[in-house]
Amino acid sequence: MIRRVIQIDEEKCNGCGICVTACHEGAIGMVDGKARLMRDDYCDGLGDCLPNCPTGAISFIEREAAAYDEAAVKANMERKETHKADQLHSAVHRCPGQEIREFNRRGLQEEVSRETVQSQLQQWPCQIKLVPVNAPYFEDVKLLIAADCTAYAYANMHEEFMKGKITLIGCPKLDQIDYSEKLTQIIAENNIKSVTVLRMEVPCCGGLENAAVKALKNSGKFLPWQVITISIDGRILEQ
Repeated sequence: MIRRVIQIDEEKCNGCGICVTACHEGAIGMVDGKARLMRDDYCDGLGDCLPNCPTGAISFIEREAAAYDEAAVKANMERKETHKADQLHSAVHRCPGQEIREFNRRGLQEEVSRETVQSQLQQWPCQIKLVPVNAPYFEDVKLLIAADCTAYAYANMHEEFMKGKITLIGCPKLDQIDYSEKLTQIIAENNIKSVTVLRMEVPCCGGLENAAVKALKNSGKFLPWQVITISIDGRILEQ
């Protein structure tokens, strides 16, 4: 039968997994770090997942699809509840960035100098959502756009990345917004000398990188820029 179901643009999908949680029928899952419609008969066509997608990767389409099967959906959700503990560790239904891991840091504390470290944060607020577009500290500066988690994963964050820069932080998964419009205004309306994007290796951090790159393009300016990726155990992966 021809009916309305969702379609997911894998090019736009950043793998954040928000739509998986938003879909009450269990129709969407994560495959190879991308959201995917798993079964047509689980999709009711109401689109609860659409407004939750931070990159606009989900839309409606009219096509040949199996009829919505409420009984199958109910049975599927009951199975998920029964095996909830197992599902929490399944990469199919979870964002890879939520995978539980531990790092052996024992003994390192004794080797670290006790010298006081000086903060390199030059302004407040620093959250992308809160910072004023035309703040005076945006004049003739280097800009660091960093994912929230980078400051905790990378030990030398202040000295190596924040020093001499204005720092803006955010998390596209938690904020569930597209930062590109505000970042475009900041870059376009101020004298920004360069842009550094500092992200984590997890797929959901791609939303921050995509927003920054989009902002650079939309600003109409040609600025030096780079993207640096931090591993979850605190190493620089790309530079």
